[in-house]
Formats: sequence, C-alpha cells, structure tokens
Amino acid sequence: MTLKFLNADITTLKVDAIVNAANTQLLAGGGVCGAIFRAAGYRELQAACSKLAPIQTGEAVITPGFNLPAKFIIHTAGPIYHGGQFGEENLLRNCYTNSLKLAAENNLKSIAFPLISSGIYGYPPADALNVAIRTIKDFNGDIEVILTLIDKTLLDRAAAIV
Repeated sequence: MTLKFLNADITTLKVDAIVNAANTQLLAGGGVCGAIFRAAGYRELQAACSKLAPIQTGEAVITPGFNLPAKFIIHTAGPIYHGGQFGEENLLRNCYTNSLKLAAENNLKSIAFPLISSGIYGYPPADALNVAIRTIKDFNGDIEVILTLIDKTLLDRAAAIV
C-alpha cells in the first residue's frame, strides 16, 4: 500500500475510485459531495445512489463514476462531530476502512479520499487527518491511496506524520 498527499480537485483524478464524503441518504450535498455530483452527472449519480440509500454512518457503497475520470465512486457517510465524545473517531475510522475494503473487494488498484467529515460536518481537520493517516496505514492491501488536502498547512502536517 502506498499513501500520497495531493492538493488537487478530487473530481479530476484518474484513479479507479474516488470517495464521496456522503450523507446517509446519499443525496447530493454541498462541498466535496456536491462537486462530485456535478462532475459525475447529477441525474445518473442520484439514480444510482437512490437504489443504495440509506446507509449508516461509517458504511460504504459503490457506484459507477459516470462522467468522472474515476471508474467508480465509493460513498461513505462520515460522522457529524459533536465534540469527540460520541464515538466520532471510531465512525470516521470505519469510513476509511470500509471504503478500502470495498475497493479491495472490487479489485481496485487506486483510490482517492477527501478528508472526510472535516468540512461542514465539523470534525477538526488536524484530528481528522490523524485518523485518516493511521487508518489508511493500518489497512493491509495492495492499493495506491491518495488523500486530497486543500489546505497547505494540512499538506505539511501530513508529510511530517508519515
């Protein structure tokens, strides 16, 4: 397993799968989720998601990538942060682990993640980064993982962690 960090628009990456930081209803949202729906093709992606919804926080499901360069989209519902006392870290860890397991089950060789739950769901970005890196590094599989980070400070921090 290899882990890389990029400051990039996840919707432009040519990988086997990108991960959508989804809501449990798998509806188009804001942030990364909204960008993925727009780039993939709203109508087609929403139709595919509607067949799989709802999902639980921490679960992951897969759809085609439609108009994206990525072949697939793995949708995972991240936790809403409520101060860290309600199992948020374990739920966030499940997002990464279940997405990676789904990628392995589908024989995917490359996957790109956003920093799940660190936007409108309020998970502190530095803490979310630590959970993401630890969880990805703990995964035992032959897959290239890209973690997209839009903040230069987080990119520097990620490089220092690994």
